Amino acid sequence: MKKFVFFGGKGGVGKTTVSSAYGLKSANAGLKTLVVSTDPAHSTSDVFDQQFGDEPAPVDGHDNLWAMEIDPEQEVENHLIEIKRAMGDQVSPGMVNAIDRQIEMSHQTPGAHESALFDRFVDVMQNSEEYDRVVFDTSPTGGTLRLLSLPEFLEGWIERLLHKRKRSIDLYEKAAIGGREPRRMAEGDPIIARLQERKEMFEFAGEVLRTESAYFLVLNPDELSIRETGRAVEELTEYDLAVSGLVINKVTPEPDEDESGRGAKYLRDRCRTERERIEHIRDSFEEPVVAVIESRVEEVKGSLLADVAKDLDVTVEATPKSAG
Repeated sequence: MKKFVFFGGKGGVGKTTVSSAYGLKSANAGLKTLVVSTDPAHSTSDVFDQQFGDEPAPVDGHDNLWAMEIDPEQEVENHLIEIKRAMGDQVSPGMVNAIDRQIEMSHQTPGAHESALFDRFVDVMQNSEEYDRVVFDTSPTGGTLRLLSLPEFLEGWIERLLHKRKRSIDLYEKAAIGGREPRRMAEGDPIIARLQERKEMFEFAGEVLRTESAYFLVLNPDELSIRETGRAVEELTEYDLAVSGLVINKVTPEPDEDESGRGAKYLRDRCRTERERIEHIRDSFEEPVVAVIESRVEEVKGSLLADVAKDLDVTVEATPKSAG
C-alpha cells in the first residue's frame, strides 16, 4: 500500500468511519499512522471520543495512531493573511488597499476553501517523514476532486506567470535609458521567487498524488451514491488518479428468519433491493469492492471501530520505495 491513502465519496456515506477504521488497522499492524480530516463536517473527534486540532495528536488508547482535523474556515483566514502579507511586501503602499479588496472578494468565491486547504494539505504531506502511513478523510466528492486536480491546472498557470514576469523584466531592462542600472532585476526578484516556490510545491503535490497515493471511494447502496461514485471514478481517472477499490458502507443487516411483522417485511424488502444494488456495483465497476460494511445500531467507535477495521480488505503493508 502507498504511504498516502485517501477515502473519498459524497457527503454522509461514512468516510470518517472508514478512514478512521483503516487508520486503526494500519496502526495495529505496527505502522506509525496519521489520520487527517479535511472534511468541514469533522467527526474524527467523535469516532475516537477525543478532541483533535490542527496539529497531530496521539489517539488515546491506541499505539502508533495520531489524528488531526484541519479547519477549512481557519485555513481560508490563514491563506488570506499570508497573501496580503506577501503582496504588501511587493507593491507600493497606494496599491495595498485595492489589492486587499480584491483578495477579500476572491475568498468569497466557490472553490476558495479548496484553494486555501491546498497549502495545508501539501504541508502535511511534506512534513510526514515520521509516519509510515497518512490516511486522509477527504471532503465530499466534488471538493475532493477540485483539490486533487489543482496541481495539474496550477503547474501550467505558474509556468505562464513566470514567463510573463521574466519577459516584463527583460523588456524593462532593455528600455533602461543611458548608463543607469535598472531598478528591478530578474535575479532576486521577489515575485519570481514566490512564483517559483509555488510551482515547485505544485510539482511536488502532483508527483506525490500520482505515484505515492492510493484512492478508495466510499458509497452507500443507493442510486444517488452509485451515480456519484461513477462520476468520481471517471474524473479521477482523467487526472491519472486510479481508484484502488470501493467500500460499500451502511448496508442493512438481514433480519432473523423467524422474525415477522411489518418491520421484518420492510427490512427484507430493503435488503433485497440493497443486495441487487451491490451486485450492480460489482458488475458495473472495474474497481474491486474491498468491503461491504453493515450498519450498526450505535455510533461506530471503540470496539465497533475495530470490527469495521476487520471488514476492510485493504492491505496495510507499505509499498517498497522501488515499486510503482
